[in-house]
Amino acid sequence: MLDSRETPQESRQDMTVGTTQEKLKTSSLTDRQPLSKESLNHALKLSVPEKVNNAQWDAPEVALWTTRADGRVRLRIDPSCPQLPYTVHRMFYEALDKYGDFSALGFKRQDKWEHISYSQYYLLARRAAKGFLKLGLERAHSVAILGFNSPEWFFSAVGTVFAGGIVTGIYTTSSPEACQYIAYDCCANVIMVDTQKQLEKILKVWKQLPHLKAVVIYKEPPPNKMANVYTMEEFMDLGNEVPEEALDAIIDTQQPNQCCVLVYTSGTTGNPKGVMLSQDNITWTARYGSQAGDIRPAEVQQEVVVSYLPLSHIAAQIYDLWTGIQWGAQVCFAEPDALKGSLVNTLREVEPTSHMGVPRVWEKIMERIQEVAAQSGFIRRKMLLWAMSVTLEQNLTCPGSDLKPFTTRLADYLVLAKVRQALGFAKCQKNFYGAAPMTAETQHFFLGLNIRLYAGYGLSETSGPHFMSSPCNYRLYSSGKLVPGCRVKLVNQDTEGIGEICLWGRTIFMGYLNMEDKTCEAIDEEGWLHTAGGENVPPVPIEEAVKMELPIISNAMLIGDQRKFLSMLLTLKLWSSARGWAAEPLQCPEIVGKDEAVYQAIEEGIRRVNMNAAARPYHIQKWAILERDFSISGGELGPTMKLKRLTVLEKYKDIIDSFYQEQKM
Repeated sequence: MLDSRETPQESRQDMTVGTTQEKLKTSSLTDRQPLSKESLNHALKLSVPEKVNNAQWDAPEVALWTTRADGRVRLRIDPSCPQLPYTVHRMFYEALDKYGDFSALGFKRQDKWEHISYSQYYLLARRAAKGFLKLGLERAHSVAILGFNSPEWFFSAVGTVFAGGIVTGIYTTSSPEACQYIAYDCCANVIMVDTQKQLEKILKVWKQLPHLKAVVIYKEPPPNKMANVYTMEEFMDLGNEVPEEALDAIIDTQQPNQCCVLVYTSGTTGNPKGVMLSQDNITWTARYGSQAGDIRPAEVQQEVVVSYLPLSHIAAQIYDLWTGIQWGAQVCFAEPDALKGSLVNTLREVEPTSHMGVPRVWEKIMERIQEVAAQSGFIRRKMLLWAMSVTLEQNLTCPGSDLKPFTTRLADYLVLAKVRQALGFAKCQKNFYGAAPMTAETQHFFLGLNIRLYAGYGLSETSGPHFMSSPCNYRLYSSGKLVPGCRVKLVNQDTEGIGEICLWGRTIFMGYLNMEDKTCEAIDEEGWLHTAGGENVPPVPIEEAVKMELPIISNAMLIGDQRKFLSMLLTLKLWSSARGWAAEPLQCPEIVGKDEAVYQAIEEGIRRVNMNAAARPYHIQKWAILERDFSISGGELGPTMKLKRLTVLEKYKDIIDSFYQEQKM
C-alpha cells in the first residue's frame, strides 16, 4: 500500500506575510528595498482603474481578426455573452481589494515553504513592468520567458502586460533553433531565462535576433559578466529609475481588444503558429471559463493549486496564472523535476483543492499505484482490489447519487481515503484533464479510487476551455458542456452526423501572428473558428481501442493518410509487472523481433480490435513494435505529451514505407 504518512499543512491564507524583504531574502526575488504598505498605497493611488472606450470593443468597422501584434479586433459581444470587457490590470486591481492579504504564490526555498501575498505580487509585477520599460520594451513587442514555473515567471508575465508588451512562453525543452524561431517571430525585446543552460541557448542565437535588447537570468547567476545580461536583482533595480506615473500612463492606454499573450502551437502539423490572445480573451476566460469548472473565489474557499505543467501551454497558463488572479487562488510551485517523480511529494505537502493534469500524467500515477500494489502483500493487494471494485461499480451505476451503500463507505474509509492522502489528494475536490483524450481504462481506474476526472475541451485558439466538466456537470467520457456564452456547431456533416467542429465566443483568438493565410483558413467571415478536425478515419478512437485491448502498449500511432490501408506503430511499456504480462521489467530491445509470445498476443489483440471496427477500411492490416517508447527527448512527444505525428512519420519513415512496399513475385 502507498505511504500515507501525515504531511504538514500550509496555511490557506497568509495574513501575516510581512515585507517582501523579510520573506524573500534567501531567494532570487531578493530586493534591496522592502515593498512596504506605504509603497503599495502609493501605487494604488496612482493606478486608478483605466478608462476604456466602449465604442471600440464591437465596432462593425473593426475586423474580427488581425495578424498584427499591434492590431485590434472586434469583440464577440452579443446577448449570449454581454459581459463588459476589461483589461488584465483591471482584473488584478479589483482582486487586490478582496485578496490583498491572501497568500498568492507559494514556493520552496531550502526545504521551507514561503509565500507572497497578492499585494506583494502586484508590486513585484509593477516593478518588473518598469524594469522592462527601462530595458526598452516597445509597445506590442514581446517578453519571452524560458524557464520552469516560478514566482518570477508569474510576475514577469503580469509585468509584461502592465508595460504594454506581449507575454510569450517558450518550452524549456526547446532547442536553440526553436528558441530563435519563436523569439524572432514575436519580436522579443527581452528574454527571461531561469538557468545557465537556458541562457546558453539564447547566447547561441542572439545574433539572429535583431529585436533582442537584454536577457535576464533569475535562478542562477550568469557564468561571467556579460553585456546586456542582468540578474533578477539588477533587473528589478532598473525599475526604480522609472516613475510610477510613467507606468500608469501606459496602463491607461490599454484596451481589452489588444493582444497581450502569444501562445505558440506545438508544431505537430508544421511550423509553430503564434496564437494571439487579447486582454479580453484572458480576463473573460479566467472568469467565466473557470466558473464553468466550479473554481471558487477566495472569500468563499481559497483554491490551492500546484503549478507544474508548462506555462507556455494555454491550459496551464489560464489555469495557474490568470485564473489564480481572478479568484485569489494560492498557487504553489512544484520542483523542476516534478514529472520525473517529485510531483507527488509536492502534492502531499501542499494538499491542493483543485488539480489539473494531461492524460499521460494521470496514466503515470495509475501505473505507479499498480506497481506498488503488485509489490504489496497479499492481503493489502486484495483489500485495494476489493475497495476499488465496489467503488467503481457504485460510481458507474449511480454516478450522481450522494447516498453511498455501507460497503462503499467502508471501502473508502478503510482503504481509498488513505490512498488519496498518500497521493496528496485528500482535500482535492476537483481533478481536471485536457490537451488530449483519456482512455476509458484510466477513467475507470480513478473512479475506483473515488476520484472523478473532469474533462475540458478547447484549443490554444479558444484561450483554453470552450467546454468544461465540473462536480455539478459531469458525465463519463464527455468533454463537458459549453462554457456559458460560447457556441458550437457542426458543418459538413456526413450521413453518420460526423462533421467539423466550429466554435464561437469571447474565447476565440485574435489571429495567428504574421500568418494571414492560416488565419483566414481558421476564422470565417462570421467569426467562427474552424477546428479542421476531419480525417476520414479518425485515428484516436482506434489507437485507444488498441491500448485498451493490449495493456502492454504504451503508445500507438495509426498511419493511413493517403495510403491504401491502415497500419500502426506500437511502443511497449518498460515496466509491465503490474499488468500481469511479465514477472520482470521488460526492456523493449529484448522483445523486438525475439519474443514470439508477446508478438502473438499483440496480433490477437489487433484482430479483436478489427473485429469491433465499424467497417473494413477501419482495420489495421500491418503493425510494428519500435525499440524505444515515444518521449519528449526523442522528439515524438511535445512538452505536454501530445503526439507529434509529422515527426513520427519522418523519424520512422523506413519502417512505415516497408508496410506499403509492393510484394515482388
